[in-house]
Amino acid sequence: MAAAAAGSGTPREEEGPSGETAAPQPQAPTSAPGARLSRLPLARVKALVKADPDVTLAGQEAIFILARAAELFVETIAKDAYCCAQQGKRKTLQRRDLDNAIEAVDEFAFLEGTLD
Repeated sequence: MAAAAAGSGTPREEEGPSGETAAPQPQAPTSAPGARLSRLPLARVKALVKADPDVTLAGQEAIFILARAAELFVETIAKDAYCCAQQGKRKTLQRRDLDNAIEAVDEFAFLEGTLD
């Protein structure tokens, strides 16, 4: 607040109890280039998108959203496959666990036969 009262217009970073400055939190994919908001490498996702002959331009926001969607998809199918592995009293995922998850969940119906 002292910085705002002084008229600088820029917010001050808050200090912790030991006097250390807290790191700023990332807010958007374009505002913090060093922060990892996506676990998938965006350059690889962009290369996959550009491999499609129908795609001419792909904005950075679109690439980020596609990467995030892919992460959520992999997370969801992995959790469902892990549940199938746990039913077999195993902790290691096997191909048959993915097959069982694809058969059990209606949202994965489009994947039926793709692992054959």
